[in-house]
Amino acid sequence: MNTKLCPCGTGQSYVDCCGALHSGARKAATAEQLMRSRYSAFAVSDEDYLLRTWAAKHRPSSAGIDSTDRWLKLEILATENGGLLQNEGVVEFRAHYVGGVVHERSKFVRENGQWVYAEGLE
Repeated sequence: MNTKLCPCGTGQSYVDCCGALHSGARKAATAEQLMRSRYSAFAVSDEDYLLRTWAAKHRPSSAGIDSTDRWLKLEILATENGGLLQNEGVVEFRAHYVGGVVHERSKFVRENGQWVYAEGLE
């Protein structure tokens, strides 16, 4: 049994948490869950997942993963909407890596019934 902890910080195993989303076994139920799974995708260098979960109208050709980055911790600072029965949400987070911090308010929307990352907000 794989008991490696998930990089997203829930305390669950990677396989039971974000790994299930990365593999396609489950879909994110909330905007925050998608945010956590995208952070974990950066941590495990899963560019395919990042691109699959990017809104079509904003999707780049590359997710910009640098496999030498070492991600340390994710802090969820605030969430607005993005629940089970909603179609939009915002998650504010800090993602710590060796050498810096990414601080963003991210907008998420449902596209074809699935949560996707739309864009970073000011």
